[in-house]
Order: sequence, then C-alpha cells, then structure tokens
Amino acid sequence: MAPPNQLCLVLVIFLSIFSLSSLPTNAIIPKANVSLPVPSSQLVENLCNCKAVENRRFCLKALSTPKIIAVVDTTQLGTLIMKLGAASAKATLNALKALNCCVEAYKYAILSFEMVSSELVEDPQTANYDVAVIGPEIANCEKELINAKLQAPRLLAGNRFMKYYVSMGYGITSTLELENPKEY
Repeated sequence: MAPPNQLCLVLVIFLSIFSLSSLPTNAIIPKANVSLPVPSSQLVENLCNCKAVENRRFCLKALSTPKIIAVVDTTQLGTLIMKLGAASAKATLNALKALNCCVEAYKYAILSFEMVSSELVEDPQTANYDVAVIGPEIANCEKELINAKLQAPRLLAGNRFMKYYVSMGYGITSTLELENPKEY
C-alpha cells in the first residue's frame, strides 16, 4: 500500500484539478487572439441551419462523408460542396443523355410502326424488316438507362411493352410474308 504522504499528495492534485474544471475555461486558459478552427460537424451544422439552405435534412446527409467531416475551415467545406454539386450535375446530365437516347428511340418506334402499318399489304417483307429494327433502338434505350443508373419504372415498363409490340409486329409481318409471297 502507498504511504499516507503519497496518498495525500494524489488527493490534493485530484481535488485541485477537479475544482479548476468547474471554472469557465477562460479562467484557466487566458484568451488568445487566435481563433481555433470550428469542428467540421459544427461547420456543417451552422451551414445546414442557415436560412439560405432550403433542405436542412438533405444538407446534413450530403455533408456527412468522412472527407467532409475532416475539413477544418469554411473554405475547405465550400470547395467540397462545389465538388459535390459538380458531381451531382454530371450524374444528372448522364441521366438526361440517357433520356434523350430514349426519346430518339421512341420517335423512331412511332415512325416505324406507322410506316409498317402502310407496308403490311404492299410489302410484308419490308414491313417485317422495319418492325424488327425497332427492337435494337429500344434495347439501346435500356442500356443507356442502366449505364446512367437511372431508375425510371415507367420507362422500363414502356421498354418491356415496346419489346412485346415489336415481337407481335414481327410475328404478324412474318405471317403475312408467308401468306403473300412476293417474287423479287
């Protein structure tokens, strides 16, 4: 067991530290003119709580990455926010490119289906080909949606239905071609 003098010394040191800890920090540490960096969580909280931010919840979620938590000043935080904004804009642009590809595929499908219906009687073989080439256009639309990681249930359902119509169109034009063989 420790001698009584050592126990008293440890007790005095402990009580001194404990009594100082109840004082405000500026009584223990003199004020310096150097401002300490605000912890990132506080930087993020301050930003996400400001009136200019429309969606506090989104702000907090978007700024909860380890890289952002490590920032020590407002400029670093701003730089990272701008990088996140640019990445989001690029992802949206990729989605729009995929959608544009699908718009073109569907315009092509409309024109082709309309053209095929006029070819059914006169030239089933050409009608058969024209309906068959719609499929790859729709497949390209699907591929672009997948590459852009775009979740568009209505478009995916439309693509599935389009494949069904293409297969039905191909089936009927094949039947017509067999029923009305044309010599070339």
